[in-house]
Amino acid sequence: MTPDINTSTPSPTLADVQRMVDRWITSTGRGYFSPLTNAVILAEETGEVARVMARRYGDQVAKPGDKSSLADELADLLWVLTAIANQTGIDLTEAFAANLAKKESRDSTRFAARTSHPDNSLT
Repeated sequence: MTPDINTSTPSPTLADVQRMVDRWITSTGRGYFSPLTNAVILAEETGEVARVMARRYGDQVAKPGDKSSLADELADLLWVLTAIANQTGIDLTEAFAANLAKKESRDSTRFAARTSHPDNSLT
């Protein structure tokens, strides 16, 4: 099944992503895993992102034949995070807006003295 994403239309909103994940899980996937199982899968996917980062930007060297994609691993992480939000009744748009407001309030001057960071070149 192909996601309902058309490259000629605007990018999906967080609400769109939540609906697409829910539609896939409840139809093709035949239902959500338990919240605990999804939490474990989230940890697993986070480890896969860390592995790619360590090999691409850190001191590790990829094994022969390793074709890990950071984009794919981040998308896996987003998928599981979205599934957890869906099954626990969290609106990610609202949660993200509240989190951003918290950071803007709490950290408005926190980084003012910092001019650069060695990792800023990693784009």
